[in-house]
Amino acid sequence: MSNSTENSPAHILIFPYPAQGHMLPMLDLTRQLALRGLTLTILITPKNLPILTPLLSAQPSIQTLVLPFPPHPSLPAGVENVRDIGNSGNLPIINALGKLQAQIIRWFAAHPTPPVAILSDFFLGWTHRLAHQLGIPRIVFYSSGAFLAAVFNFLWQNNDAVVDLPVVNFPFLPRSPSFTAEHLPSLFRRCRGSGPDNEFIKDGMIANSSSWGSVFNSFDALESEYLGFLGKNLGHGRVWGVGPLSLVGGRVDPERNLGDGVLEWLDGCPDGSVLHVCFGSQKLLKRDQIEALALGLEKSGARFIWVMKSVTAQQMEQGYGFVPDGFEDRVSGRGMVIKGWASQVSILSHRAVGGFLSHCGWNSVLEAIGAGVMILGWPMEADQFVNARLLVDDMGVAVRVCEGTNTVPDPAKLAPRIASLMEEKIVQKVRAKELREEALEAVKEGGSSWRDLEGLVRELAQLQLKIV
Repeated sequence: MSNSTENSPAHILIFPYPAQGHMLPMLDLTRQLALRGLTLTILITPKNLPILTPLLSAQPSIQTLVLPFPPHPSLPAGVENVRDIGNSGNLPIINALGKLQAQIIRWFAAHPTPPVAILSDFFLGWTHRLAHQLGIPRIVFYSSGAFLAAVFNFLWQNNDAVVDLPVVNFPFLPRSPSFTAEHLPSLFRRCRGSGPDNEFIKDGMIANSSSWGSVFNSFDALESEYLGFLGKNLGHGRVWGVGPLSLVGGRVDPERNLGDGVLEWLDGCPDGSVLHVCFGSQKLLKRDQIEALALGLEKSGARFIWVMKSVTAQQMEQGYGFVPDGFEDRVSGRGMVIKGWASQVSILSHRAVGGFLSHCGWNSVLEAIGAGVMILGWPMEADQFVNARLLVDDMGVAVRVCEGTNTVPDPAKLAPRIASLMEEKIVQKVRAKELREEALEAVKEGGSSWRDLEGLVRELAQLQLKIV
């Protein structure tokens, strides 16, 4: 080992999964690793490269490895991100990215100082085998929580035994949870059968539990039971809870300004009186769901901001919808509809916002926790039922108001439910504010997430010293 190699910082290959809920926290983590002196290369495909612009501008030392997105028969030409196709695109996108293995190996062999480890998203479990071929460790990054990881590990490792069960029990996990089949994570439910695409994903998901280390966008006060469980059951202590990464500081968000008078409108509302309504960057509601929710909000009398994805003419033909005609006029003054994108962090952190009607996606969960806002949960798919169980039953910072991807809520029941939750001083609101303080403490110097992040960096730095 030369002195130059020994004294140079460890080089890590970062491989994010191209979905907003996965990429943003991983890029937050990447920035923290760069600030701590590691040499980093991010593997990205061409259409996803602009997402890195804020990070690369702030941290010009970070390199990129831009590889063409491989085609897949189930993906329309030009699709490189889940936002362009929805959750149903996860299976073909994961399989398509697996075809990059040979190109990565060639790049690694030609690099003068190749990476000493791969840090990749948990949807890219196939990189565990890639890392083994390269003779370096793979660290798995979970953009979701430790509870989900524990559930996922059991499901994939026992696929044949549980795939057809109406209810799956997890008696070995803290609090012995159980889930009906339709509430299990969507990716697991969609991988029925033994086709090559399904088998590729199953193998990768099973490989996650064999990774050298696991990093979670979570923190002790939220998931200490599950982080501890994984630390004991993975056979090593390399389990790091480093979140909420959105609170660690330094996220570069050029679109943080809301505009359109949103903040001014919020400034005129009483503290804790506004309900934020948003179902993430991917989910579209059907027309009858939107009409029912709109009527429930209207009849509730509550103040609200409803952020909705814009829909195309084709999506309208497929049954997706937008707010009913006249709705915005009828709620004018106490309700606001934002079409397209809005900075959720900016809205949630405003003093006027006291509730968040959410699908319980993990990024939304952590942003609500960071703002100290109670969640009104409507889990629909993916990891959302697992997250809702954690928030409602374990942590007491949320209430369920609806569930199911195709469920149409009853406006007559939803309206008084929203009104009472927003008006009353319930324990979930108090607990949400307490959990915010615990999250802030976790990411401060000396806090649990700060210590785990420092520990992760030390372990990665040690890998450099093992190069012969």
